[in-house]
Amino acid sequence: MPDLSFLKVLNSRQLEAVKATEGRVRVIAGAGTGKTRALTYRYAYLVNVLGIDPADILCLTFTNKAASEMRIRIAEMVHSGDYNDFVCTIDGFCVKLLRKEIYRLGFPKSFTIIDEEDQKELAKACMDDLGIKRTEKTVRQFLTEISLQKDSPEYISAFMTPGIKFSEEMLKSNFASYLYRQMKDYALDFDDIENFTKYILSHFADAREYWQSQLNYIMVDEAQDCNDDNWEIIETLAGKHHNLFAVGDPDQCIYEWRGARPSRFIDFPHDKDIVLDENYRSTPNVLDVANSVIANNRLRVPKDLFTRNEEGKAVVHFHGKSESAEMKWVTRQISALISAGASPRDFAILYRSSYQSRAIEQELIRSHILYAVWGGTRFFERKEIKDAMAYLRLVNNPSDDIAFMRVINRPSRKLGKTFMDKLKSLASVSGGSLFQALRDNIGLTGIAKQGAMDFLKVIEEGRSMLSPDGAVEGASISDLLNRLLDRSGLKDELRQDQDEERLENLEELLSSVRFYEKSHREDYVTLSDYLQEIALYTNADYKSDTPSVKLMTIHQAKGLEFPYVFIIGLSEGIFPNMRSLRDRKKRGEEEERRLMYVAVTRAEKALFLTESEGFNSSTKMNKYPSRFLAEIKKNMLVTEGFIPEELWRGTRNLVHVLDQELYGTPAPYGPASQGADLGEDPFSSERSVYESPFSIGDTVIHDIFGEGQVIAASDDFTTFTVQFRDGATRNIRAPFLRLPDLPE
Repeated sequence: MPDLSFLKVLNSRQLEAVKATEGRVRVIAGAGTGKTRALTYRYAYLVNVLGIDPADILCLTFTNKAASEMRIRIAEMVHSGDYNDFVCTIDGFCVKLLRKEIYRLGFPKSFTIIDEEDQKELAKACMDDLGIKRTEKTVRQFLTEISLQKDSPEYISAFMTPGIKFSEEMLKSNFASYLYRQMKDYALDFDDIENFTKYILSHFADAREYWQSQLNYIMVDEAQDCNDDNWEIIETLAGKHHNLFAVGDPDQCIYEWRGARPSRFIDFPHDKDIVLDENYRSTPNVLDVANSVIANNRLRVPKDLFTRNEEGKAVVHFHGKSESAEMKWVTRQISALISAGASPRDFAILYRSSYQSRAIEQELIRSHILYAVWGGTRFFERKEIKDAMAYLRLVNNPSDDIAFMRVINRPSRKLGKTFMDKLKSLASVSGGSLFQALRDNIGLTGIAKQGAMDFLKVIEEGRSMLSPDGAVEGASISDLLNRLLDRSGLKDELRQDQDEERLENLEELLSSVRFYEKSHREDYVTLSDYLQEIALYTNADYKSDTPSVKLMTIHQAKGLEFPYVFIIGLSEGIFPNMRSLRDRKKRGEEEERRLMYVAVTRAEKALFLTESEGFNSSTKMNKYPSRFLAEIKKNMLVTEGFIPEELWRGTRNLVHVLDQELYGTPAPYGPASQGADLGEDPFSSERSVYESPFSIGDTVIHDIFGEGQVIAASDDFTTFTVQFRDGATRNIRAPFLRLPDLPE
């Protein structure tokens, strides 16, 4: 009899999710409700209790860090060796599939993955050859056009399959010119990774049958963030066994702008539905605020988070007379809490847009509070990191011309245009790579330069550390990287420039490699494995755990938690973001509200909400408190700072004007009309200023009772009497009703 004692730590709904192994299961997992625990315990249940082969289980997450942490947790629960590398991101899985199947399209399994910086280099080369001036079109615009053309899968058949010949006429096209350079290096960008996977699964029945047969159980974390391409791949893979376990929270879908659609998860056809709503992270006071705000969204699965944690500190709303006063108040709170025993690492300051960090950074510096900004240029996109990774890529694959071109002269080896032109000519004649041309012709006049010989020696020494299958013999990947940084001269160049920040970045890279090695200590890891995984990383995957206050955008805070959270800049037009409202109207407003929900639920012990008066140069208008503050009942907040009534009136008027501008009429639901109990709403105590969200005679929808007709309303328009089709008449609070069609 299998030992089930390990399941005792689960609550009843987590246990239900773990044991729901067959069919299509949807788990609505609210913030801090233990979804990762449910996923890892379900994996262990499948292996330890049901005896499922780990090779038959695919567990998809959305960041490499999450995948790494999940692998470590699974390894602690299952027998040694009873887990595999199918615990990964969806892009990571696609790469694994392509390494096995891409030969069908004439590519070697050692194909190169190019990221945004590599794409820019390719784009510049194309634009130069095509005579496109930067004044006519930017590199970003060029790449955007390429990406849009890759939305149609026909490009693979037309340009990237065996036997395709690029004529001179074809190469006059921006798209064909770009793909030609990709094909020359057998390189795929991030669009291609998923597109090639879909192409192979749809065009090769035996490949599709193999992967469908192998993957008996599929689990998807953060399913609300899947885009249409992700869903197509997932549904195809699950097409035989139909055991698909999708875990997510529509209330935390904050990536609609890059293709995620919460409706895909909300409408997910399921055999079983489970709601995880017991929160283990936050206090009841924090959750009350979160529930109060998110209830105003229509595109969601209704739920209220609850917790058994102690009540904790009251949520504080601070109103400052100026931005400076707002930031001084924030730093005073942090200083006081640190003096009382808190660590700087316990604090996160969150904001909607990265430009908002300037003011709080200045005040933190003045207050001598250590801080770190998460954001700016992503870690693995920084120049010195790209250089270091190119050296590793070239050691791993000497045919990688993109990596070769990046580092042949970094640091400078005085190898100019004449040298490079001759080397390219030699490579063109031989049909080989630039590195092979350098190695084969190193004694030739014009090639026999000291810098070229030094570079060749660095790469050959690095390759000598690899075994035939790509493992680092007698050392580690971090040892190899450290040697390359020293022998190449990259570190020396930065030391001579006294560029401490970039040197620290290289040290952080080494730390991240060591982290990777530690998390894969039970695996046989090759350099190719590492490069394959690192190519998909963002700078959020590895962060130094220094004792400092963390500053970040709310998007970057997703998945994190902190004892003390400050959400600053809560002014209408800043948060919610004016551009999002104008571009995407009601859907933009709902996503902004989900961002607020994500921000609030990062807090464990205490939550502070701040805004201030003044003029905002970004929105080009005076600042008024955010509608999200108006959606929180008064009794849920302690307010510090006097807020003149005209400011709330300004918020109300601005929301009203925006509703008319964007929708033609006041919104049929939303903060100015519905939200929290308007009798307690901080907009005003004068209820007559509010528009009713529904009119007598309106047809409305209730998620449980179905369709009905409004026959009466309370004086303050917070409750409506509805006659439902079953004949029953019920008094329903406004947030629980909606009109049949979502306005666009």
